Amino acid sequence: MRSAKKTNALRLLLSVALCVTAQATWAFCGFYVSSAPTKLFNHASQVVLAHQGKRTVITMANDFKGDVKDFALVIPVPTRLQREQIHVAERKLIDHLDAYTAPRLVQYFDEDPCGVRMEYDAMKPMAPAMRASSDAVMERRAKSLGVTIEAKYTVGEYDILILSAKQSDGLITWLQNSGYRIPKGAAEVVGSYLKQGMHFFVAKVNLETQSRALGNVGYQQLRPLQIAYEHSRFMLPIRLGTVNANGPQELFVYGLTSTGRLETTNYRTMRLPSDVNVPEFVQPQFAQFYRAMFGRQTQINDGRVVFTEYAWDMNSCDPCAAEPMSNDELRELGVSWLDAPQIRAQPYGARYIAPPTMASGVFVTRLHVRYDGVHFPEDLMFRETGDTQNFQGRYVMQHAYQGPANCPAAEQYFAEVLPQRQAQEVATLAELTGWDETKLLAKLPGRNALRGVNAPRNPPTREDKTSNAAWWRQLWK
Repeated sequence: MRSAKKTNALRLLLSVALCVTAQATWAFCGFYVSSAPTKLFNHASQVVLAHQGKRTVITMANDFKGDVKDFALVIPVPTRLQREQIHVAERKLIDHLDAYTAPRLVQYFDEDPCGVRMEYDAMKPMAPAMRASSDAVMERRAKSLGVTIEAKYTVGEYDILILSAKQSDGLITWLQNSGYRIPKGAAEVVGSYLKQGMHFFVAKVNLETQSRALGNVGYQQLRPLQIAYEHSRFMLPIRLGTVNANGPQELFVYGLTSTGRLETTNYRTMRLPSDVNVPEFVQPQFAQFYRAMFGRQTQINDGRVVFTEYAWDMNSCDPCAAEPMSNDELRELGVSWLDAPQIRAQPYGARYIAPPTMASGVFVTRLHVRYDGVHFPEDLMFRETGDTQNFQGRYVMQHAYQGPANCPAAEQYFAEVLPQRQAQEVATLAELTGWDETKLLAKLPGRNALRGVNAPRNPPTREDKTSNAAWWRQLWK
């Protein structure tokens, strides 16, 4: 226990020492305090794409809720899949990748305006089956409708069919007769995939296998399905998901590539606003802030943009919302180009830095898109770029100095520097989210309020801010 305490203290001291001595890298000395994982959004699906050359491994997770016997998944795939190309993955892998790449809130602390004194807070992690009566009957029904059952597999708790068809009506009819609830309007989308020569990957939960595996307990959340194939087309089909969608869908794509950032080729890919200062009162409502900001940015871009939330080499992060993924975890997600032996990254304060002998060459991109059939009429087409520039959705909370201070510099700090900065933070917050700026200004605590003294609560209007300096001085005196 004593040794562990010494180790933790040493790590904190190393982190502080790095910040104090490396002024040029001040921007990277904050502490992660909160993040915006996919759980913040309803109707959210997560897909991991591990891609190199013509090989793509897709790991699919969804937010299906309900009785597992009602679960069905129909996905177009560019080639006929063999049994060894289909796997069941563990949900914890995607959860880890989600936590590692999630947009995050970091915090810094102002110095004593009367002297050089840095204050640091410890990092605060947030708790933050369709079964036919017989195979022969199934195949006869399929053949009569122009549907070919190319293959049948049982993988984990799933029954898998690989289908091809001559026309969409026959495939739709066969799926409906076999117990699948196909939404109206799906025939046109299915027909377009058939014209491209695509097959269909169909999955349902095998209740008997699931029950034996779990002792009748059942999964709280279905495990992700994983498929691997080689094809020149690098895409993700989303159009079937819009046919019966109850409103816009959230999709998170985690690209694992060997050369650089992932982007879409048929839709605009852009970065979310990042590295901006937000008021201190955002911390307890970071989830609401992030949802509002993403919605606002989607709206002002006419709902037709794929947003980049994270792009970074897997070997490091700064600051880290979670430990980088191990090589073994990456291999389970389909990263096949890692051959070096596994050596864990070593933690240094808020950062994780990979030792020189750790395998490199995995670049992770996190994309977030809110889509529907109107704004995203085409499937997502991707390309792997050579861009390895680091980016993360990162929002900075700068804490005001709250200790004793009695000097001319402190007077200027409280009368001018701090109110001007916080006014700008509020203006930025209002612009990012669309929230009412006047109501946001009323949330500013002021130095008097921090000390328990009554402070003025009626902020001036936006036009009066420059001239109404007396209000600011009274608020911060």
